[in-house]
Amino acid sequence: MNKSLFTPLRAEGLTTMKIRYDFKTDKVKLYAAKEWDPDFDFSKYNHEWWIDGIYTEDAKFYNTKETWALFEKYDHKEYLEEVIDLLRAGKHFGIDIFYYDKYDIRFMMNEHSRKLGVLNKSHAIMAGGIRRHTYEEEEMDVIIDGLNLGRGMSFKNIAGHLPFGGCKATVTMSPLDMDNMEIMGFLAFALDSCRDMTGPDMNFPVEMSDVMIEQGFSMQYTGGMKAKTGPTGTPTAYGVYLALLEAINFQEGVRSVAGKSVALMGLGAVGWYMAEYLLEGGISKLIVADINQAAVEKFIAEHPGHDITSVPVSEILSQEVDILSPCAIGGIFDDATIPTLNCKYIFGSSNNGLKASSQEEEIRLAKLIAERGILYQVEWWHNTAGVICGAEEYLFDGDAESLRKKVEAIMTENTILSLNGAKEQGITPTEFVYRYCEDLLYK
Repeated sequence: MNKSLFTPLRAEGLTTMKIRYDFKTDKVKLYAAKEWDPDFDFSKYNHEWWIDGIYTEDAKFYNTKETWALFEKYDHKEYLEEVIDLLRAGKHFGIDIFYYDKYDIRFMMNEHSRKLGVLNKSHAIMAGGIRRHTYEEEEMDVIIDGLNLGRGMSFKNIAGHLPFGGCKATVTMSPLDMDNMEIMGFLAFALDSCRDMTGPDMNFPVEMSDVMIEQGFSMQYTGGMKAKTGPTGTPTAYGVYLALLEAINFQEGVRSVAGKSVALMGLGAVGWYMAEYLLEGGISKLIVADINQAAVEKFIAEHPGHDITSVPVSEILSQEVDILSPCAIGGIFDDATIPTLNCKYIFGSSNNGLKASSQEEEIRLAKLIAERGILYQVEWWHNTAGVICGAEEYLFDGDAESLRKKVEAIMTENTILSLNGAKEQGITPTEFVYRYCEDLLYK
């Protein structure tokens, strides 16, 4: 293990750590502990033992000063300070950390805000997806990704009219074995400990949620194949498509993509359906890119009669088209890539499209995009149908029809609000929606 928050935990046989930051006072609180024994059986979670039970008679607990000393002992104090600086920059609530030594599973819940969920009458006070990372990735990159996504979820939940704070779970582990009940139980325990409602994100299968529910591990996992509302990818794509239609109507007075050219990045759980909505809407040309060339070839083969071509991922952003729809990784718009853009609209599903770790930096980059004559609004304002889907299942026991009605109403109203509000105030839609939401989170 290189520099890692888990290094001192692993060396001392600890299982748990919490980092708390108060942006109003700039105070930090740390907590580290051994809360279970190495042979503890997580397959029994919610069957023979429950949250806040007694897991060991050999517990250890470290307060703030002791945890700082622990990280200094292993020459990781500066690394921990770097992480806290990230919390400070984004006004984050903190990070909850759980380490399962038996399978080397490193679970981090990146919590931006709990504020909107503390009185919502449900177990989960936050909502945000869970994604898997590989051991080859630098932990600091994983932390930055998780914190940025967690911050985005705070605003996305506001955009979705949902009573949850924002967070994101990142788990560094081997590919998930859904037949291993020890692992499934641990992931359920870790999530429930953080009081998050989640849905499987990148590198976790959607069937994960079905197993969690059927095996009685956790009701906080949503978006499985067996859910009445279905997987989250389709409604997310539909919501982005509806927002795009409103943007075109705002600019051109017609609510249609007919005859327009599109460059789409990513044919995954959302991008595939976004591409299909665009084809059904009558676009004249579709250029696609995906790191999985087999997915590109499959999409083209399954949609004959359309003008569909592919380009390498490295070339997709600079295509000369009417619409650019990023539906894969985030962090793609920065000072280097924005000058290369050749489109009129940017509307996609990818989270954290702007390569930034603070609201202020996102607003700056959004202005650069606007200066290129491109209509863009930060994606969390219109890609929120996925979490609406999860909430419709979790809170309301809804179905595909009740979900569709909410997505149509919310995505349409949101985009009309942001574009008209931005025009009236002479600012970008991105700055407008941040101003619109920030009082709810920070005051």
